[in-house]
Amino acid sequence: MRMITALLIGLAVTVEAAAQDRIEVDLELVLAVDISYSVDEDEARRQREGYVAALAHPDVISAIEGGPLGRIAVTYVEWADSHFQRAAADWTMIASEEDALNFAAVVAAAPLERGHYTAIGAAIADAVRRIGTNEYQGYRRLIDISGDGPQNQGMDLAQARAMADEARIIVNGLPVVTDQPGRWVRPVEVNLDVYFRENVVTGPGAFVLPARTDDEFRTAILRKMTLEIAGAAPTPSELVGAAP
Repeated sequence: MRMITALLIGLAVTVEAAAQDRIEVDLELVLAVDISYSVDEDEARRQREGYVAALAHPDVISAIEGGPLGRIAVTYVEWADSHFQRAAADWTMIASEEDALNFAAVVAAAPLERGHYTAIGAAIADAVRRIGTNEYQGYRRLIDISGDGPQNQGMDLAQARAMADEARIIVNGLPVVTDQPGRWVRPVEVNLDVYFRENVVTGPGAFVLPARTDDEFRTAILRKMTLEIAGAAPTPSELVGAAP
């Protein structure tokens, strides 16, 4: 019994020490980007270029520097099948323009790999695990997930959202919407805005911002990241739907 007690005390001390060793940041942010085969290679590259441009944009850098601590931790993860989630850029602390530009350069240089299916639930679960096991402690924790269609493989979305809720992680959505074949993504038979609002996003103040064209996609990414980093909400005209 004394040995078990000693082990438990030792474990508690280790856990507490690990928590104290974590680096405090204003936000832990997972950028989770769909690269399933429903997005062709050129479109996938343009999608990544939109994130790279946003990461290096003065508005995003200003939002980071304007936080209470003036720093965030971010990772860029590309996902597709239920077993395909790959960090194109691992967890990095950004506290300056130089940090942001360096992180954007890592994302831009990463090899582009693809997967067949759209496993949104698995992507959310993977992002929750990444937040729970990194070296940072954020005042806010957030998953920014883009997708071109409804889930067709992998973990149940309700289960994945429950994981995020339990960990007090907000999930925001960026659905890539089209009704024209051959542009960005295949047309889908659901209202993707509504699908993301009802099945993907979760947490207090969670929101969906859609994108329908190349230019709109770049604008939506920039606007969404700026709002998320600043802890702000979209205007009523931008807000498609908030999680309950």
